[in-house]
Amino acid sequence: MTAHPSRVLVLNSGSSSVKYQLLDMADSSRLAVGLVERIGEETSRLVHTPLQGDGAGKREKNAPIADHAAALKAVAEELSADGLGLDSPELAAIGHRVVHGGLRFTAPTVVTDEVLAEIERLVPVAPLHNPANITGIRTAQALRPDLPQVAVFDTAFHTTMPEHAARYAIDVETADAHRIRRYGFHGTSHAYVSRATAALLGKAPEDVNVIVLHLGNGASASAVRGGRCVDTSMGLTPLEGLVMGTRSGDIDPAVTFHLQRVAGMSTDEIDVLLNKKSGLVGLCGDNDMREIRRRIDEGDERARLAFDVYVHRLRKYIGAYYAVLGRVDAVAFTAGVGENAAPVREAAIAGLEELGLAVDSGLNAVRSDEPRLISPEYARVAVAVVPTDEELEIANQTFALVAAGPGEDAVGGLA
Repeated sequence: MTAHPSRVLVLNSGSSSVKYQLLDMADSSRLAVGLVERIGEETSRLVHTPLQGDGAGKREKNAPIADHAAALKAVAEELSADGLGLDSPELAAIGHRVVHGGLRFTAPTVVTDEVLAEIERLVPVAPLHNPANITGIRTAQALRPDLPQVAVFDTAFHTTMPEHAARYAIDVETADAHRIRRYGFHGTSHAYVSRATAALLGKAPEDVNVIVLHLGNGASASAVRGGRCVDTSMGLTPLEGLVMGTRSGDIDPAVTFHLQRVAGMSTDEIDVLLNKKSGLVGLCGDNDMREIRRRIDEGDERARLAFDVYVHRLRKYIGAYYAVLGRVDAVAFTAGVGENAAPVREAAIAGLEELGLAVDSGLNAVRSDEPRLISPEYARVAVAVVPTDEELEIANQTFALVAAGPGEDAVGGLA
């Protein structure tokens, strides 16, 4: 039996999907990755890829998977087929992505009945995400009741925001009664990328101020001073902030009242409009930046407008967070669009030379999976592309907590 178990299974449970990765924290290597999607539908899909050993190579199965319990059992079977089963003595813990931890969870937390109850109490502020996260935790507990289950919260990294950045300017009693404040999301990505950016600069995180731009279908910005988040663009929900694939980002709150009174739209209809029919898809019908750029090259004006609105909002947040931080050492682009869309990076930085920002077109055009600088040597502020790794961040936080043992704050961030 292994004296010091070093493997961590990372689970990201959605409403109808489970993404997973098995990592060995002895060297941060990935042993297997996979996805179960369309859970509960007539035909579900499981894609499993072992990454080491003789069994390497993607396997795919299409068959009904009734619920999350059946999905995790199917995952366990695939892992067992590669000699990586959940019964392995080398498995140290299961780390779960939990979207909303409110103010109570400020760090990775070993799941107890009390912790689960608090995550459930947060469902009203994360109705699309927390229920699925809870289901994943409970299912994993049933499969391995003896194993530590660790919740790693999207919101935790942002709990260091000062009160003046986290508060909305509404009646304090009403806000407190209904937990209305700015929480922020994508925290595991912002934490990982801000540290990786400091490493790229050859500095310690506490010595670096970074603006992180996480640009995927969901998008968010953060201002990180000395390794601690002091502001972020998403708020009570992931709707606030940058223009996203299908979300509007910042909008006058009175638009909702106007749509109710003038257009006769219900609250649910407005919710769908702002979260699923806005952003890039609302402006031009596409939320794939590659397709938008192709349409721009063909002279499509709606695609050009969508791109310009997207970039304008980015510039506004770069400028705002520059002011919040006072001194900026780097701007880091990450996630699908941030890592791959060179035109977005170039356009977002264009015109900010007086702030010490510039992009070298040659460096910006290089495609790589490695962290890299794309700013010229003369630039006062570094501009970087830093691939995010949220699964590794979750695994690192999970393993650090369980490896510390019960004498070292075994309940993590439960305040």
